[in-house]
Amino acid sequence: MVDFERLARPGVRELRAYDPGHDLVALRRRFAEAQLVELGSNENPYGASPRARDAIQRALDGIHIYPDPLGGDLKRALAAHHGVQPANLLLGNGSHELLMQFAQVFAGPGDEVVASKFGFAVYALAAQAAGATLRPAPALPRENAMPRGHDLVALRAGIGPRTKLVYLANPNNPTGTWYSADLFEAFMALVPSDVIVVVDEAYAEFTDAPDYASALPLVTRHPNLVVTRTFSKAYALAGLRVGFAVADEGLIAVMERVRESFNVNALGLVAAEAALGDVDHLNASIAGNSAQREALADALRARGMKVAPSQTNFLLVEFGDHSSRIEARLVGRGVVLRPMGGYGLGECLRITVGTELENQRLLAALDEVMK
Repeated sequence: MVDFERLARPGVRELRAYDPGHDLVALRRRFAEAQLVELGSNENPYGASPRARDAIQRALDGIHIYPDPLGGDLKRALAAHHGVQPANLLLGNGSHELLMQFAQVFAGPGDEVVASKFGFAVYALAAQAAGATLRPAPALPRENAMPRGHDLVALRAGIGPRTKLVYLANPNNPTGTWYSADLFEAFMALVPSDVIVVVDEAYAEFTDAPDYASALPLVTRHPNLVVTRTFSKAYALAGLRVGFAVADEGLIAVMERVRESFNVNALGLVAAEAALGDVDHLNASIAGNSAQREALADALRARGMKVAPSQTNFLLVEFGDHSSRIEARLVGRGVVLRPMGGYGLGECLRITVGTELENQRLLAALDEVMK
């Protein structure tokens, strides 16, 4: 028999396949009548913009034709929206693809990638797949105002002579925490210019904290800075997989060499452009999330649980030693949350902020399983 493990590159041999947590399709069939409450994947429960739906309908007759390989219309719309040039933009099949490709291009065997201990799991996967060594930086302590959040001082201290890439998220998944603009500017001032800093802002649209600020305005000042965004979260286009990166034109030009041809599908291109223009729908989703996030956090704290502060559309909640039992019993009642054992946070569950009705069903089920 062929030993395919031996044939694979060392970095790939160390990887594990993506674990979605549950067979959601099977659960949807099982709970079809009762309507499964899916609060494990940080999706937007308010749905996509009607403009995006209309754009998809108009594009259906052309799905036998390859999409625009340059994504020109979407790039021009994004450039106008964010005050950059189309040459500063790289489109991806979700921001996940782009996060992986930055390591593919800028890191490899013998190189190091720095990321926070409780940063998004894809950062470690990207480093491993590229054959680079991941150097996790200590996170802020549990007792901090931003429990388990990014410690920018520790991240800077983790940068060494072999560091090629640093990943940060603001706000962060899975903690929901964030760091201030002042802290990040001080951090960037100390990062060597030949170290690429990738700031993942997948949840940026949900933020309303006074001390939060996007890193986008700093891209023109720091050629080694990259900011990634996605249409999967606030814009509710998770099923279409559209993301983008903003960076120096020269950096984008290098990345274009590994971008897969037609990597963003035709329906995704037109839907993302339409969603970007529907500001009212976006604002309504953000407002709904903000109100429900605070209400859900208050309800969980009233039940004695420790809830981390969040600027996202999810909450990281401590359930203690019984978290896995509680999570399994909730699934049995048609409520899906996200276990955090893979992040080294086995005592926690991540809860997507749902609609008022979904959150009420969650709380009712939680009260039952915790009796």
